[in-house]
Amino acid sequence: MSETVAPLSAGVARSGPQVCLYECNRERLRERHERAGHLHVAAKLAEISGGSFTGDYGPDSGRHGPLYVVPNDTLVQGTAPGNLAIRSEDNLFGGLVPYPFMATKAISHRLFNMVSAPPAGWSTAFGIQVADIVLNGYSTFSAAEARRAAMHLLRAGPVRLKAVNEAGGHGQQVVRTAAELDAALAGATIDACHGLVVEEEIFEPTTFSIGQVRVGGLVASYHGIQHITRDNLGNPAYGGSDLFIVRGGFDDLLRTPMHEDARLAITQAMAYDRAAETCFHPFLASRRNYDVILGLDSKGARKSGVLEQSWRIGGASIAEVAALEVLKADPRIASVNVSCVEAYGNSTVPADAQVYFCDTDDDVGRITKYTLVERNGPLPVSSHHGR
Repeated sequence: MSETVAPLSAGVARSGPQVCLYECNRERLRERHERAGHLHVAAKLAEISGGSFTGDYGPDSGRHGPLYVVPNDTLVQGTAPGNLAIRSEDNLFGGLVPYPFMATKAISHRLFNMVSAPPAGWSTAFGIQVADIVLNGYSTFSAAEARRAAMHLLRAGPVRLKAVNEAGGHGQQVVRTAAELDAALAGATIDACHGLVVEEEIFEPTTFSIGQVRVGGLVASYHGIQHITRDNLGNPAYGGSDLFIVRGGFDDLLRTPMHEDARLAITQAMAYDRAAETCFHPFLASRRNYDVILGLDSKGARKSGVLEQSWRIGGASIAEVAALEVLKADPRIASVNVSCVEAYGNSTVPADAQVYFCDTDDDVGRITKYTLVERNGPLPVSSHHGR
């Protein structure tokens, strides 16, 4: 199956926006199957918004009507081409922040000390506001400070090092001793543009996906679980997510029955989201996703915290747009269960799956990606309204 999604014919009358995919971060396009997912999401967003999918962004984009942009990374104020004209969430699937570091993992932690200069626009207030809802850790912007911060955390147990610009689990390493730390830091580029998060390691983890999307007048919020699989080389890889998605905001989501672990993850993600709204200006995001981990710390105590934000198209976006399609098609539907699956090798696909990629990728080998949708129907009044 090719990753190409053809733009709608020029003869098809559409009253909505022209939707285009904007590859603002070429480094994020590691594999062809990822681009296939981005094209699929952009094309579905065009259908949901009543617009037309015009393919990749170009100089002529938006010439014949309003433009809706699907960037492959969080946009930074002042760096996008002028004709993108991102003025509100109605122009964008993703997020817009004032400084580059705000689009990375660096925002989730405070500085260890002020020896090395943080990036321009650094918000001390954000780190203070989220300190109780993230793991023990620090954001560092020099190798010397990274070592000091990691050595401080190593007193309690293993430490995870995370390159702030990476995604999907790339650029991470766990160290347990000073020797392992020094080996990991050797030759590493750590500065205001390429920071390093040092964070306590969590054992027996469960990672929750908490999110919200706002498209074409629709608002949908969700909680779910991420799955880890094995790629074609036997290495751990993202295997998809199971999401429970409701029509409405986070408060509507909290009114539904759920396990207390999920409720905790949602409340922590909401607090993180509110801190971003308070501390970052300008800030807008029509796609908000937060990874929240729950597990045990090095002493065996339960620990939960927000790992990072994703104000851009992500792995769960395939499931998000599948849910939006259902919610738009039937206003009576209040909630949807959606699974997005990434299976390596030769896989058996369920008969009712929506397959959007099934091919041999030059980088990862054979991979099949699909979604499964279950419509739940109206929620009981007592659950939906909290009474």
